[in-house]
Amino acid sequence: MKGFKEFIMRGDVIDLAVALVLGLAIFAIIGAIVDNLINPLIAAIFGQPDLSSVADFEINHAHFYPGVVLSAIMNFLFVAAALYFFIVLPMNKLREMRAKDVTAPPTELELLTEIRDALVTRNPGA
Repeated sequence: MKGFKEFIMRGDVIDLAVALVLGLAIFAIIGAIVDNLINPLIAAIFGQPDLSSVADFEINHAHFYPGVVLSAIMNFLFVAAALYFFIVLPMNKLREMRAKDVTAPPTELELLTEIRDALVTRNPGA
């Protein structure tokens, strides 16, 4: 039991659990964007709710559905684009803005150089 308790209480497990829950929440957001914005746009363009039945054909009683593959590829691209433009890009912009706000403190060498320069300008003959 002790080993199990240590395993559960490790930070890695807690971080992984939090990441999983956040990932599921983001997945729901992205799914809503794809299902309610992008797929209706496809339906408006192609006249069908999805591309799964596009270009179906049959050869010797074998049915081929290239539209299903095309639909899966398009859904992947839509999810990736929505994830990038609605999550990744804004987070990167926020990170850049925070990085600009936080300036690194001067190093010891920079401080000593400033002190030396200030002393030289106060006592030019010294």
